Amino acid sequence: MVSSLNVIDVSQVTPSDSSESLTLPLTFFDLIWYKFHPVERVIFYRLTDATRTFFDSVIVPNLKSSLSSSLSHYLPLAGKLVWDSLDKTPNLVYSSNDAVSFTIAESKADFSLLTGNKPFPTTELYPLVPKLQTSDESASAVSFQVTLFPDQGFCVGVAAHHGVLDGKTATMFLKSWAHTCKLQQDQTVNPSSPQDLIPIYDRTVIKDPNDIETEVMSHWKSRLGNVKSLKILPSQEISPDIVRFTLDLTREDIQTLRERLKRESSPKELRLSTFVVTFSYALTCLIRARGGDPKRPVGYVFSVDCRSLLDPPIPSNYFGNCLTPSFNMKLTAETFMGEEGFLNAARMVSDSVEELDETVAFKIPEIYAAYSSLKPGAQLVSASGSTRFGVYGLDFGWGKPVRVAIVSIDQGEGVSMAEGRDGTGGAEIGFSLKKHEMEKLIDLLHEGLKS
Repeated sequence: MVSSLNVIDVSQVTPSDSSESLTLPLTFFDLIWYKFHPVERVIFYRLTDATRTFFDSVIVPNLKSSLSSSLSHYLPLAGKLVWDSLDKTPNLVYSSNDAVSFTIAESKADFSLLTGNKPFPTTELYPLVPKLQTSDESASAVSFQVTLFPDQGFCVGVAAHHGVLDGKTATMFLKSWAHTCKLQQDQTVNPSSPQDLIPIYDRTVIKDPNDIETEVMSHWKSRLGNVKSLKILPSQEISPDIVRFTLDLTREDIQTLRERLKRESSPKELRLSTFVVTFSYALTCLIRARGGDPKRPVGYVFSVDCRSLLDPPIPSNYFGNCLTPSFNMKLTAETFMGEEGFLNAARMVSDSVEELDETVAFKIPEIYAAYSSLKPGAQLVSASGSTRFGVYGLDFGWGKPVRVAIVSIDQGEGVSMAEGRDGTGGAEIGFSLKKHEMEKLIDLLHEGLKS
């Protein structure tokens, strides 16, 4: 597969205004994730005018110059994680002339297959994701890759260090970059970002009254020994029979599922948000698709943005991680396999959401204890992304995306979530599974929408 990708150039992009230096300490929210696999996204744009000439002379120069301009508001993204021998934890350090890696490539892969509604080998996405440089001494914050599919379109690949930023911050930066690029092409003089896309770096807004930082670092030390190495944990090998599939749910599909839950849940009221309905549905179908021993342990986990939950609230444009996992790990497959499986899932996910309050950020020790007690062979379904990020609004000047894929869900049994691309209140769920399980899953997903 890698042979279908021709790397044209690898360069370094510096912020347009890079005179100052900046040091950001990692908070306990960042330290939870600092050894995790990077979050990898590929954003596809259909453009039949995308000839190599147009790509080289218009698309790439505009993307590079607007990236440079946007990085001037996000200097830490051009910096690196480092761990000074005198410090208790790593810092994110930006120095003048630091830069991000920017790869330009051309692919012979089938653009329509990668953006369509049929399963395809997950390895097809890997060449489109840039590598994130990490070593014992330092780690890059982000890297980017722009890949041309001649006469079909192009994609923007992003690898983001999870110890530096969460999905909220990553999307905020991508919106800033897209906004700047679009205005630049409209020949707006000195295009500026809206205020809600300008990040806040004040680390004092994150309070740690329970010294969660010490708990987090103790966990990593017990698991790793050498916590000061900034290499991320090794990725698991993905077998070649893993395939990707994206389910596009219309607003009407979600309402059908919601009405079914309302009929079955009387008299107990459930919180039937788009997230609860779609994640519960994905969770139920995934567990049924696996089949096997109904007594086997299963669980679910999803990330919670704590910005609005904390007291006082954290500004929505705070830069960094402000996530904590919410989980339920003491379940068995049979809970989801019977007629009331979907309802059971919705009840539990609804309860998990209802229980979220300002204490959620301080339950990290409980989460570590739960993970360490997870039985071997347990099926743990996780959710990445959000239907609230607005990724389908990322227009760099050549239209909105036709598909956004979170590639990193391959590192575990995860699903990705995003709003529907048509902007009418739908949602999409991305899956990555072994081929024979995916065939069962797709049948289950479609069957469940008929009732």
